[in-house]
Amino acid sequence: MRRDVFQAIADPVRREIIDLLSEQELTVNEIAGNFEISRPAISKHLKILDECGIVSIEKKGRERYCLINTENLIPAFLWIEKYNKQWENRINSFENYINELKSKTDKK
Repeated sequence: MRRDVFQAIADPVRREIIDLLSEQELTVNEIAGNFEISRPAISKHLKILDECGIVSIEKKGRERYCLINTENLIPAFLWIEKYNKQWENRINSFENYINELKSKTDKK
């Protein structure tokens, strides 16, 4: 099954892993230490993130280090940004409408 960035960010645990790795490279055990779920469950999430190209896992000695590939998050960012602009425009229009109503009320 081919996975994509949207599958990677669909789960809140994976989003939290992405947040952790955005600050620094961590071992699988260090990542697992931040969660109240089992290490095998974290490994499964990391496998999905790896399959999506969001995380790379490198073996150094006996440890497996995880690092983030931020460039592979760009498609999701661009998709979200498109809707962010639409909502900004709607919110600005609503704010203008409220200000108009307020100014009419203030004139009375």
